[in-house]
Amino acid sequence: MNQMNQFYVCYPKGKIKALTLSYDDGNIADRKLVDIFNRYGLKATFNLISGTFEETAKNQAEFVRQNEVAELYKGHEVACHTVTHPWLTRTPIDKLASEILQNRDTLEATVGYPVQGFAYPYGSYSDEIKALLPFVGLEYARPVADTDQFEVPEDYFDWQPTCHHDHLLLENAQKFLDFDNPHDHHMRLMYVWGHSYEFERNDNWAHIEKFAELIANKNDIWYVTNIDFKRYMTAAKRLVFSVNGSSILNPSAISVWVQINNGTAIEVKSGLNTIAL
Repeated sequence: MNQMNQFYVCYPKGKIKALTLSYDDGNIADRKLVDIFNRYGLKATFNLISGTFEETAKNQAEFVRQNEVAELYKGHEVACHTVTHPWLTRTPIDKLASEILQNRDTLEATVGYPVQGFAYPYGSYSDEIKALLPFVGLEYARPVADTDQFEVPEDYFDWQPTCHHDHLLLENAQKFLDFDNPHDHHMRLMYVWGHSYEFERNDNWAHIEKFAELIANKNDIWYVTNIDFKRYMTAAKRLVFSVNGSSILNPSAISVWVQINNGTAIEVKSGLNTIAL
């Protein structure tokens, strides 16, 4: 009998830890938060309420201006948070569809790429709402939660985060960093969420700075936006292996990394790949 080979999907470069962040509403405090993330090389998703663009056009300065969005969030992800930030479970489903589609349309015209992420306003959602989201072009949705866990989601329309930044952030970060067993095949994801204005309100900008300093520049962590994480994991599930594993078809446009027999991870590029076993 031929030896049975083991194949493990990894994050890029063979990593098994990833970090993503998600911030809501597009408050002007995002400017300072983005600067912090950029200085430390962290990647985040910013969920914007497009209805606020009309307010900022009238010189109401609570939210970022539409004409600064593309440059401000460059290198990060802009995602949906509806037009008017309604309570979703009280919103008729057709009106919710309009809220999301108009939000997407405005944001896409602003940033110049497809916008497919979503954060539930107020964390309000239901099975009916989740079922709608693929039909309005969304790939994932995030509620509000503190799981204190580092799990890869099974349901991306119920993508539960690890913690709000005011809930055991540094403790969870240290626990996340302490996972360093090279033979541990459990892929882990730390997901932090919040609102940038909370740092102003609570006068605790030093808290997120300390987190960034603690978590940044680690060779074993993949720093990634929500949508890039989702797209990578979708591509990983689409890999097609020959029976003996000597060839792998990757029908997606992005590379996926696979570890074989506890060895060095290999890059599986788009198309047909021949593997030396």
